[in-house]
Amino acid sequence: MEHPLEKFRFCPVCGSKRFIVNNFKSKRCEDCGFTYYANPCSATAAFIVNDKNEMLVVRRAKEPAKGTLDLPGGFCDMGETVEEGMRREIEEETGLKVQDIQYLFSSPNVYQYSGMGIHTLDMDYLVRVQCDSIPIQAADDAAEAIWIPINEVNPAEFGLTSIRNAVIRFLDEMLRK
Repeated sequence: MEHPLEKFRFCPVCGSKRFIVNNFKSKRCEDCGFTYYANPCSATAAFIVNDKNEMLVVRRAKEPAKGTLDLPGGFCDMGETVEEGMRREIEEETGLKVQDIQYLFSSPNVYQYSGMGIHTLDMDYLVRVQCDSIPIQAADDAAEAIWIPINEVNPAEFGLTSIRNAVIRFLDEMLRK
């Protein structure tokens, strides 16, 4: 896989062609001295669980992995906390407005987008909701939202490797309790 910095041949500050590799995560301009670091983007995923022991999953409406299962979540926007980003993504994709979220774990990921591997740090959250007050409406980049009994969740149906691995980890931890 091509390193993301390979996509940038010119200095974004002065336009110089002398934009060279500084180390594995940065490039430096030999003309103006600007250094660009390819740090990971913050991303989120939600394990939304109801009191019937079901998990809410969404079907991806867009590539990558269009048509496969996914968890509500996505990239955090500039100027928002990870928790705000998680709540926003849940509402955008499912219509749910949630407050109580519990951090579970994180993992590094490379998300393929526009022909480039975007390095992310995925932060996964547990969201517990009551069954009787849940109007779900898939929107944004979710084609549909589905409640699945946790014991019937099949990690192989999740198209993104990082999400599949998170689901496996989540299910392992749920089954140990």
